[in-house]
Parts: sequence; C-alpha cells; structure tokens
Amino acid sequence: MANPGYGKRQTPDQLPRTPHDFTHLPPREAAIAAYIDRLPEGADISVKTLAKELPYGQCALRTALNRMQNEGHLRRGRECVESESGSSRWITRSWFSRTARDDAWWAAFTRGAVPEDRPRPEPPTRSRALILLAALGRRNAALSLSEADCKALAPLLAEWFAREATDDTVLRALTDGLPPLIHHPAALLRRRLVDKLPPEPVRRPPSRMLVCGECGVPGRPEALPGGLCRACRSDPSPRQPSAPLPAPDVRSHAQQIRAAMSARRNTPVPAS
Repeated sequence: MANPGYGKRQTPDQLPRTPHDFTHLPPREAAIAAYIDRLPEGADISVKTLAKELPYGQCALRTALNRMQNEGHLRRGRECVESESGSSRWITRSWFSRTARDDAWWAAFTRGAVPEDRPRPEPPTRSRALILLAALGRRNAALSLSEADCKALAPLLAEWFAREATDDTVLRALTDGLPPLIHHPAALLRRRLVDKLPPEPVRRPPSRMLVCGECGVPGRPEALPGGLCRACRSDPSPRQPSAPLPAPDVRSHAQQIRAAMSARRNTPVPAS
C-alpha cells in the first residue's frame, strides 16, 4: 500500500468486472492491467513497486502503464485535498479505470463533472433513522415513541442523514431545550425535524489537474490526449546510419592514429 492519501484511485461508474475487460491490450499489458484492477484502493502502483511483485522489469512496466494510459485506463495527475485543520495541499494521484475512457471523459472527470460513486450498502433490517428514534426514550423518557411514531418520523430524519448530519447533531437538535412537560413527543419531534432541518451541504467540485505520464509536466486535459504532452507524443525521427568508410580511408586513418601514438611515446618528458 502507498502512503495514506496516495496510490491507486478508482474512477466512478465503472462497468462490472468481466474476463474480457482488457482483451484489447497486448497479453503482457492485459495481465498487468488485470492485476492492477484487483488491487485495493490506495495500493502503490508505481513502477518500482510493481517490479517487485510482477515478473517484469521496470522498463517493461513503464511501457505497459503508458499503453494503458493511451487506451484510456489510466491517468496521472494531482489533486488538491483539505486536511481536518482546513489547510490544503496538492498530492499526486494515479486514477485507474477498468472501463476504458476517452479523452473527453477524463477532461470532465478533472473538472468534477463526472459524479463520484457513493457506497451502496444493503439496506439494514432497521434503518439508521428508526434505530435513533427508538433509542430516544432511553435518553429521555419523555421522548418515548411507539413503533408507529418511529416509522412515521423516520423519513423526516432520513433527510437529515442525507444532508450529512451526524447522530450527535440530530440528538442535540431533538433533545436540547425541551419544555418541562411534553404531552405529545411525536408532534414535538416532528416539529423539530422540520424546523431545524440543516441546509444541503455545498459540494465544491474537486481541484484536479492531469500531468504527462511520461515527463510529468502538468497541462490541461485537452493538451494531454492519451495522457501525453505534445513533446512526448512527438517521436524523434530515427537517425540514419552513416555510410561505411571505404577501405583505403580506413587504412589511412589507422596509419595516422599509429603515427600520432608513436610520436607521443617518443616525446621526451620535460624536467620539473
């Protein structure tokens, strides 16, 4: 695993895993991509670490990662994250997608225009709202509710949780400053659940940037098609081999070199 906050990051809205996810890649790249796909969130997928786990050298792995990047499975970049103290910093990210994405999708993802996946747990037998409402009577006997009252109030409380309210926030809102005598606890709690409903949280789009997967230079997504900058996409023209020298020229050069070496050996060393 990478250091906390670093390592592999899954992208949202991927298709279910199948045996044919990477068949469009060459066999080596397909095997490496399948291995990375099964690694957990936050796993170190740097070339050096992969070389310790897989039977490939760093050069082969770097080539494979670049091929995955070109096919839309991988992007490297940076993301601005905030700490609990409120300070922010840019950290390195490696986003992996089992589902191949085109450059337009990655550009939208960088802007935060692609919705993030949220965990979808199986619904429990009793919802979080029902459990909290049923427990109010143990906190304050005057707030004891019937099962019918709990079921009627649960949708109102579920909206609080949808707005990221914590259990402590809910309990304070429902139990602080109670009147000395409560005749209808369900009516009082309904009123508080409606009147004190917190506002919807403001979700700011993430601050992300992509970098060239080869040289690491940052750039706009549209300037990094296939995850590479213009300089790294431009293959240098192959050098043409020089024409061999004719045999007489080779002998002439050899004679000149031997003569120079002989003259150097015969040169007296000046006295110090």
